[in-house]
Amino acid sequence: MTRQNDLRYNFNRRELASLLLELWRESVNREDVFNFSAGPSVMPEDALKSAEIELMNYKGCGISVMEMSHRSSMFQDIFDETKNRLKNILHIPDTHEILFLQGGGTTQFAAVPMNLMKKDGCADYALTGHFSKLAYEEAAKYGTVHVSCSSEDSKFSYIPDQSHLETAENSSYFYYCSNNTIYGTEWHYVPDAGNVPLVSDMSSDILSQDIDFKKYNLIFAGAQKNMAPAGLTVVIVRKEATGNELAITPKVMSYAVQIKKDSMLNTPPCWCIYMLNETLKWVQDSGGIPAMEELKAIRSSILYDVIDNSTFYSGYADPASRSYMNVTFHTPSEELDLQFVKEAQECGLLNLKGHRTLGGLRASIYNAMPVEGAQKLAEFMKKFEVSYK
Repeated sequence: MTRQNDLRYNFNRRELASLLLELWRESVNREDVFNFSAGPSVMPEDALKSAEIELMNYKGCGISVMEMSHRSSMFQDIFDETKNRLKNILHIPDTHEILFLQGGGTTQFAAVPMNLMKKDGCADYALTGHFSKLAYEEAAKYGTVHVSCSSEDSKFSYIPDQSHLETAENSSYFYYCSNNTIYGTEWHYVPDAGNVPLVSDMSSDILSQDIDFKKYNLIFAGAQKNMAPAGLTVVIVRKEATGNELAITPKVMSYAVQIKKDSMLNTPPCWCIYMLNETLKWVQDSGGIPAMEELKAIRSSILYDVIDNSTFYSGYADPASRSYMNVTFHTPSEELDLQFVKEAQECGLLNLKGHRTLGGLRASIYNAMPVEGAQKLAEFMKKFEVSYK
């Protein structure tokens, strides 16, 4: 085959592949698919429909939100509305400031100790999963870090109870990750650290429960699991706890600077803030936090009931520490785990492969996952067990 013919062959092959992909997309309806991805994850259909309508022309202004100046009055209205809506839904007191930042939880692993660790003190960390351990390792670069408790001895399969928590003298804060997406465990109580204020990574269960902000100096959440598309990090910080950051703290990571600049020291993630507002509208219209709490219990019980009544499936997390957001389990073999993922995808049940750290299977059922999604997965699990048991 000549080079010219070879190029023509490759072009036609790509063209055919593109055509087949387009035909497949046209044959699949969103209603037939349930996305169990751990993040970026499923979003409320109402929020996506609003975005679809307003994508090219936001409220008749002639441009998209993605094209707006963050300094424009129109975007300022979106920004203020989103902030106020989040404040109202979570009942955030005036003692705390809401920041819309970038960099994900990974940036906050460093920003928290840089801003909140006393120069002559230390901080307590609860090691209950992959991300809390990363946060601990990052914090150790900036001060003394004390391990308050750990479940690493059992590969993070449980959450230590209150009696196992220890705090160090002169501790600046107690840090914990409220939900562990990889291992499928969740704190079902708020840790009592005495007079030590709490700091929590709530990336994967924020908006699913009430929060008593009196106990917290800071809460942060990467938005891509329960709030908005990837690219936005929400930080809710006690104002009086800011302003004493380490001298090496970059301006963009200083809470005091970001509060002063109202999250606009640099260009904020404008589109993600808009999408957060649309998600918050959906939460309100669905009944607010009480409705989210009720729905998460329904969804998770549907899946855990299948696991608990099966000799084929095994759950990973200790039953007392099971997550409402991430159900981790496995079949009798790795081969069957892979077969499960393959056949589930053919049935419109997507992204059920477990994290590479743990393997097995994982169903992430955040706020936007319809109960019907959990029901369809439960039905598939039962049929798969009958076929391969």
